[in-house]
Amino acid sequence: MQVIQTRLPGVVIIEPKVFRDGRGFFLETWNARKFSEAGVEVSFVQDNHSRSRKGTLRGLHFQRTRPQGKLVRAIEGLIFDVAADVDPTSATFGVWVGVELSADNFRQIYVPPGYAHGFCVVSDVAQVEYKCTEFYDPADEGGVMWNEPILDIAWPVREPVLSARDQHHPPLAHRTGV
Repeated sequence: MQVIQTRLPGVVIIEPKVFRDGRGFFLETWNARKFSEAGVEVSFVQDNHSRSRKGTLRGLHFQRTRPQGKLVRAIEGLIFDVAADVDPTSATFGVWVGVELSADNFRQIYVPPGYAHGFCVVSDVAQVEYKCTEFYDPADEGGVMWNEPILDIAWPVREPVLSARDQHHPPLAHRTGV
C-alpha cells in the first residue's frame, strides 16, 4: 500500500494494493500491522455505512470532547471527501484537504481525531464505509457550515442536498469569537 501525506498533520491518503484478475479483484482495506508500520496506529470501535444520491453533502462534522478518527472509503460511486482543521488554536487552522474516493480508485483517507469531516456525492449514487476510533455520541457532535468562507472548500457542487442539521451549522467565527 502507498501512503500519501497531506498538508494536514496525520491526514493521509491510502492507496491499497489491488490484485486484479479475470474473476475481479482483491484488496486489504484494513490491516493493523501495515497501517501501524505506515504511521497510522489506531484502534477502531465502530463501522458506519451510508448511501446517498448525487449532490448530497454530509458535513462538516466533528466531535467536541471525544473526537473520532475515521478511515473512509467509497464502495460504490464517487465522492469528494474533505478533512478540515477547524481548531482556532492550531497552526493549520482553516486548512482543508480534499480527495476523490471511488469504488474504482480504491483510495481511502484517514482523518485523525480533531478534524472536521464531510463528503459530497459526485456520482449518481455512492455508498461510503468508514471505521471510527470512538463511539458516536449525537450529544457530542458539532459542525461547521459546508460553505464556510474561512475554509473556502472547492466542493464539486453549488447547491448541495443537505440534512436539516447540516443546513444549520454555525460559521467558524462562532468557534473563534471573531
